[in-house]
Amino acid sequence: MRRLEGRRAVVTGGAQGIGAAIARRLAEEGARVAVLDLDADRAAAVLGEPHLGLACDVTDTASVDRAFAEVQAAFGGLDVLVNNAGVGSAPGDGMDRYYAAKAARQAQVAAGQAPTVFADQTLHCEDAGWSRVLAVTLDGVFRCSRAAVRLMAQAGAGGSIVNIGSTAAVAGDGPVPYCAAKAAVLGMTRAMARELAERGIRVNAVNPGATETPIYASLPPDVKQAIAADSLMKRLASPDEIAGAAAFLAGDDGSFATGSVVTVNGGAYFS
Repeated sequence: MRRLEGRRAVVTGGAQGIGAAIARRLAEEGARVAVLDLDADRAAAVLGEPHLGLACDVTDTASVDRAFAEVQAAFGGLDVLVNNAGVGSAPGDGMDRYYAAKAARQAQVAAGQAPTVFADQTLHCEDAGWSRVLAVTLDGVFRCSRAAVRLMAQAGAGGSIVNIGSTAAVAGDGPVPYCAAKAAVLGMTRAMARELAERGIRVNAVNPGATETPIYASLPPDVKQAIAADSLMKRLASPDEIAGAAAFLAGDDGSFATGSVVTVNGGAYFS
């Protein structure tokens, strides 16, 4: 059963990882999908014809508006937006010094010493690092949502927006700018859900836990094992498992869900 037959969808940050899995799942469900990413060639390679792969920098309003205008021209409208684009860290955010200090502190504890080193990020987070994470992970969600809502409102047929959040938004386990950005995304989700319900536009979010993405693939095996051990399932999620939740919220199966947050974290915590 192709539950999104005839729908027109945009997935941001769709060239790899969770975004690519969501784009493929929506296409399998029958949607025509525009994959947006910084690299147009990689975006186009995710699905091929009759889908689209478009270059889009979500930190730049002109780039966002241009991409959505291309979607409108090619698809004749928009029914689904999945805001997946985001970054966990950026140069100048202090995470390099945090990881170095954390390792030094653990070494002191392992040696039976009273730790004198503190793992700080806030002390070392520069404006540029903070601003870059929020520009992509929070501001980009707003820019793309605004562009999508304009198209949906013009058509008057409703629609669905799915924001990819993070368990870091609730647990606070992660870089400070990233946790702040994802928490703000959840607040934006609820505010837009209230605002847009009368237009028939639903706005929901998925909170993934640790997921097998290129970022996690680069971690040392012992670090990945420790992260997996925090989950009741004792493993990381696959991108396809996150995609399934996004597809549910995007389509008619989730027709009575708005302002909702679906947590897919293997029981790492309950919310």
